[in-house]
Amino acid sequence: MIFLLYMERFFTKHENLLNYGFKQFGMYCNNNVEKGSQVRTDSWKGYAAVKNNGYTHKKVNISQSGDPAHVSMPGVHRVASLLKRWLLGTHQGSVSSKHLDYFLDEYTFRFNRRKSKSRGMLFYRLLQQAVRIQAVPYRELADG
Repeated sequence: MIFLLYMERFFTKHENLLNYGFKQFGMYCNNNVEKGSQVRTDSWKGYAAVKNNGYTHKKVNISQSGDPAHVSMPGVHRVASLLKRWLLGTHQGSVSSKHLDYFLDEYTFRFNRRKSKSRGMLFYRLLQQAVRIQAVPYRELADG
């Protein structure tokens, strides 16, 4: 299971791609990134679809750049580091792959609202989201 994070003024989103490669990443970009945008990635060959789909592709080979990851890709490094710290600290590393999507949803929700000036609006938005989705019975959550 792979999830991708992208940053736009420190907004993050995740999506699980069960089969990842050239075609899947191209579809992910088409659904989530505005045409003509600059997309920065590491140098994995599967990201070649970015250039073919109307984006400016800036490849960063972190291991050959001579710079640490937090210098060459600071936003992505920050999000990944905070996510790891949150999973290991808050959840003591006990997140099963069965429930990973739910934990990532919660992390994304918290991250995107971390600098909100209206704390009451956080609760309001949480309630809005809760009533928009179909209820999931406890047994389904616990047993998967």
